[in-house]
Amino acid sequence: MEKRRGPPPCQSQEGCSNPAKIRKAKDGAQLCGPCFSKNFEDDVHETIVNNNLFKRGERVAIGASGGKDSTVLAYVMKTLNDRHDYGLDLQLLSIDEGIKGYRDDSLLAVEKNRVEYGLPLTILSYRDLYGWTMDDIVAKIGKKNNCTFCGVFRRQALDRGAFKIGATKLVTGHNADDMAETVLMNVLRGDIARLERCTNIVTGEEGDLPRAKPLKYCFERDIVMYARTNQLEYFYTECIYAPNAYRGYARKYVRDLEKVHPRAILDLIQSGEKVSVKKEVEMPTLKICERCGYMTSQKLCKACLLIEGLNTGNTDLGVRKSKKSKKVIVETEGSKEGEGGCGSGGGGCGCAGAADETENEETRKRLKDLQF
Repeated sequence: MEKRRGPPPCQSQEGCSNPAKIRKAKDGAQLCGPCFSKNFEDDVHETIVNNNLFKRGERVAIGASGGKDSTVLAYVMKTLNDRHDYGLDLQLLSIDEGIKGYRDDSLLAVEKNRVEYGLPLTILSYRDLYGWTMDDIVAKIGKKNNCTFCGVFRRQALDRGAFKIGATKLVTGHNADDMAETVLMNVLRGDIARLERCTNIVTGEEGDLPRAKPLKYCFERDIVMYARTNQLEYFYTECIYAPNAYRGYARKYVRDLEKVHPRAILDLIQSGEKVSVKKEVEMPTLKICERCGYMTSQKLCKACLLIEGLNTGNTDLGVRKSKKSKKVIVETEGSKEGEGGCGSGGGGCGCAGAADETENEETRKRLKDLQF
C-alpha cells in the first residue's frame, strides 16, 4: 500500500520550514497560514505604495458592511497603518438600507469590528437621508428594479457619510473578481463611459472625495481564506432582494472562465486597464444637481429622480427607458466611479455594481481547492 504523502513545504521566501496548508488562488503559491497572511498583507501594501493611494495625515473612511471584503479591508488597513506608519486617521462608515433580517444583523458584525479594531464608527440610514427604507421601497415597487434604487442611494449615502465625518478619501472593498465582473458587464452593456474607468484603482479624483480600492488585485478566495486564517468574524448572508441582480450572471460567467483559464480574472482587469476612448466620442459632463447638490449629468441626479418617483407614485421615473432615446436614464454619480452600482464593495449587495459579500455553497466548494 502506497504511503500517503504529507503536505508540501511552505514556499515562502522567508525560509519557513512549516508545512504548507493553503494554496494562494492568485498565483498558486503553497504557504503555511502565517506566511499566507503576511504574503496577502504585503500584496496590499505594495498596491498602496505603488499607486500612492494615501497621504500622511489623511482621514480615510472605510466602507464597512460587516461582509468579508469590508471586514478584511478594515483589518488589513488597520494592520498596515500600524506596521508601516502610514499616519492615517481610519474611520468605519456603514449604511443602513433598512432591510430587516439582513442589514440590521450585518451591522452587528460592524459593531464588533469597531470594538476589536478600536476604530470610530458612523452609521447613516436611508430613512434619514431619503425618507424611505429598502423594505418600504420593495413594498411599493416590488423586487424587479429594487437594486437600481439601492445602488444609487448607497453610493450617494457613502459619499455623504464620508463628508459628514470629514474624510478626504473613501476606501471600498472591491476585489479582483469584482473588477473582472464589472469589465464584463460594461462590455455587455456597451457602456463606454464606465468601461474606460471601471478598473481605475482611484476614481472621483476630479471631485472632493476620491475613492480607492486597496484590494483591487486580491482574489475573492484569498480574501475569504485570509479572514478564516485570522479568525475574522463577518456576516455572509445574501441580501434577500438581490438573487436576480445582473451582476450575478456576470459572476457565474467569470467563474466558469476561471475554471478553464485561471488567469481569466487578471486578464479581464488588464483588458479594462488598456481601454481608451477616442477623443471624438462624446462623454457625459458633470454638473451639480439643482435639488440636492450632488454630481450629475442632468438637472436632477438619479437619486432625486428616484425619490420624486417614489413620493409621487411615478415609480418608473429614472428607471424605465426613454421613448425618445431608447436608453435608460443613467446619471453620472454611478458613471463617475465606473462601477454602475452602489460601489460598496463590501456591502453584501447584489446590485448592478456592488460586490456580493455572500460566502455561498459555491464559494465554500472553491475554497477546498486551496487547502491541503
